[in-house]
Amino acid sequence: MKLTDLAGIIFDLDGTLIDSAHVWTDIDKLFLRKRGITMPDDYSKMVSTMNFTDAAVYTKKRFGIEESISAIMNEWFEYALYEYSYNIKARPNVRMFLEALREAGVRLAVATASNIRLYTAVLKNNGIYDLFEAFASTEEVTRGKGFPDVYELAARRLRLAPDRCAVIEDLVEGVRGAAQGGFMTIACINGVFPEDEQKLRAEADLAFSDYKELMALL
Repeated sequence: MKLTDLAGIIFDLDGTLIDSAHVWTDIDKLFLRKRGITMPDDYSKMVSTMNFTDAAVYTKKRFGIEESISAIMNEWFEYALYEYSYNIKARPNVRMFLEALREAGVRLAVATASNIRLYTAVLKNNGIYDLFEAFASTEEVTRGKGFPDVYELAARRLRLAPDRCAVIEDLVEGVRGAAQGGFMTIACINGVFPEDEQKLRAEADLAFSDYKELMALL
């Protein structure tokens, strides 16, 4: 099938639309290092599908951090907002792909674990915010990206049924959650979690590394 046969496409943000993985790794390392903690190898992957609150609860419990949940979140947010507002860039060829989809009449949404201020800042900084009709965050639903909730919310805001939409994700958990909801799934292979590449390719309906590859399917 052609991607332009779809009524809507729902994009993950971090690692899929924007190159932000290094920012969160740096924030995690800095946050833990200030408390004399070396970041465990599995930590970034564990919190990658969580919203801010759940990640703060998990972090506080795992490392026995004394600060409150709100204090942890505020510290993370201040680090992140500057980076999202000024430094983080869109992945190569994203704008070209989004504009081609819009021209073909495909409706676009974002489904992310990021806070509204963060995704608004980074999408506007890269000049692609206005290409999307709808936005949904895991902060607005009960469960994280291992479940279909946030993708279903994005589809409702597009006024489309899941079976008329695709979800583009870079996490195995995201691909699985979207598939549970009846969405077509497209895996973005970006090298952030190389150990998951084989699973992403096996479980998604389609996989790509560069948006130029998807342009051939329009």
